[in-house]
Amino acid sequence: MTESFLYAAARTPFGRFGGALATVRPDDLAATVLTGLLSKVPDLDAAAVDEVVWGCANQAGEDNRNVGRMAVLLSGLPTSIPATTVNRLCGSSLDAAMLGSRAIETGDAEVVAVGGVESMSRAPWVLPKPERAFPPGDVVAVSTTLGWRLVNDRMRAEWAVSLGECNEQLRERFGISRERQDHFAARSHQRAAQAWADGFYDDLVVPLDGVDLPRDESIRDESTPEKLAGLKPSFRPDGTITAGNASPLNDGASAVLLGSAAAADRIGRDPLARIAGRGACALDPRDFGFAPVEAANSALRRAGIGWGEVGAVELNEAFAVQALACVDAWLDEGLSDAELVNAKGGAIAVGHPLGASGGRLLGTLAARLRASGERWGVAAICIGVGQALAVVLENAGTGSAA
Repeated sequence: MTESFLYAAARTPFGRFGGALATVRPDDLAATVLTGLLSKVPDLDAAAVDEVVWGCANQAGEDNRNVGRMAVLLSGLPTSIPATTVNRLCGSSLDAAMLGSRAIETGDAEVVAVGGVESMSRAPWVLPKPERAFPPGDVVAVSTTLGWRLVNDRMRAEWAVSLGECNEQLRERFGISRERQDHFAARSHQRAAQAWADGFYDDLVVPLDGVDLPRDESIRDESTPEKLAGLKPSFRPDGTITAGNASPLNDGASAVLLGSAAAADRIGRDPLARIAGRGACALDPRDFGFAPVEAANSALRRAGIGWGEVGAVELNEAFAVQALACVDAWLDEGLSDAELVNAKGGAIAVGHPLGASGGRLLGTLAARLRASGERWGVAAICIGVGQALAVVLENAGTGSAA
């Protein structure tokens, strides 16, 4: 088997729910970021892209009917490029990258564009079809923005509780205080704001025509633990999870270009990182926030390294409490420093447009490794209904990956 490499990454700025990107269709977001990705490799003939693998969690509205293929068509790429759309909820675009890298490693493809999109603002309301014609009662429209909908009556009730309630239970299990959560959340905003000010995201983020959004819209520069402490709990009257220490609802898209080592000449640049290991984990649906622990451990085993060798971690911050639980577990297993996690801010600040977040993590991780010179990094994401994914990257600039 050959090896797969990450050559380029791009994403849109992430908009807040009902914000600057709310007027942009998800298929247009996807097309914009796909075009932006390929603009970073001008020597690559677009017809040489063997396949597009795209992630999207909703697919109930304008993102229906294979939004990956819609992105290919709307971006003006050759119609000969096949595309598929995958759905692993929050992990959809990381799953897309894992599938694309496997296609390269097995020899089924040389160059694959992967990514994901989500417009949580434009997610539609849906109505169930009636069991019989002309029902006399009312019908309730269900929002598809986030969480369970149209739940099967046979599903165990404790599995179908809200994502927030799941994480309140996780907080009780690990004894993670409200104070720790608020400090973690404030740190996410402060680091994201600093990263933007330092220009870290300048080469990663592509603009959208006609949209005035110079950076991620959910970042609050003035956020402090003291301010966050004043927010009311969102899921329990006596709970600890608030709108301030959980990720917001967002719109956005991300993309990553993968290729074999032999594709470097065709792409016209050296790779940034090697896909060194992949991992997946599934737990009881209520424990989804803790699933990244074993997903990352599995990816590290497949890469042949341990936590002590990891120099950068990108962990999706669905909730501060679940991120803290994962980091605590990794510190116990050999991660050298919690400060290695989300050094450029995380989803609490940057945002979490579900299908786009995995691609954001990979692109940010590759850029961090390149900037720091560290050899190994981990990207991990929790997924509703009890799953998680993780990918290990090896910095191609260390001389050990290519």
